[in-house]
Amino acid sequence: MTGAAVILHPLGVIRTPHQDPDRTPIQPCFAGAAPGEVQLDPAYAEGLEGLAAFSHAFLIYHLHRATPGPLRVKPFMLDELKGVFACRYPHRPNALGMSLVKILAVEGDRVRFEGADMLDGTPLLDIKPYYPKADCPDAAWGGWTDRVGMDEAWRIGTRQTRTCLVPEGTYIHADRLPSQPLD
Repeated sequence: MTGAAVILHPLGVIRTPHQDPDRTPIQPCFAGAAPGEVQLDPAYAEGLEGLAAFSHAFLIYHLHRATPGPLRVKPFMLDELKGVFACRYPHRPNALGMSLVKILAVEGDRVRFEGADMLDGTPLLDIKPYYPKADCPDAAWGGWTDRVGMDEAWRIGTRQTRTCLVPEGTYIHADRLPSQPLD
């Protein structure tokens, strides 16, 4: 099934400290306090009215350095093939990314945030506020990701080479990782 082309225009650009895809955190929860800033085209600035009242927002963006890939891929946390639609793999039929980030400030046509897991210069396509009543269902589960312990997900997602034992179900920021491996 194919349809008419969908044309999206960037609303602005996302600025982050990340230049190298192989060193960029995988998912915002593994980015900790990594800073970022949306630089919105001033023509869209009035669309930010009210956003500062939210703690978090979804940034939807174009994975501008990703190339199309296969429909079956090895996700970052697992050494077995899964369908690309069951993963957040960047090389997908439509190179769209989505990150839930913590809003720090909304200033004019800028949104400062933390949890940056995207490359510097990423084209922004949309911003949607996080709405806990709608975005956090009571009976949710994570499919195959539930098989991966938090310590392993953290090690891989932060691209850490050292082992850091984190109790199952615990969430910690990258800036709270110990400087030495835990025994």
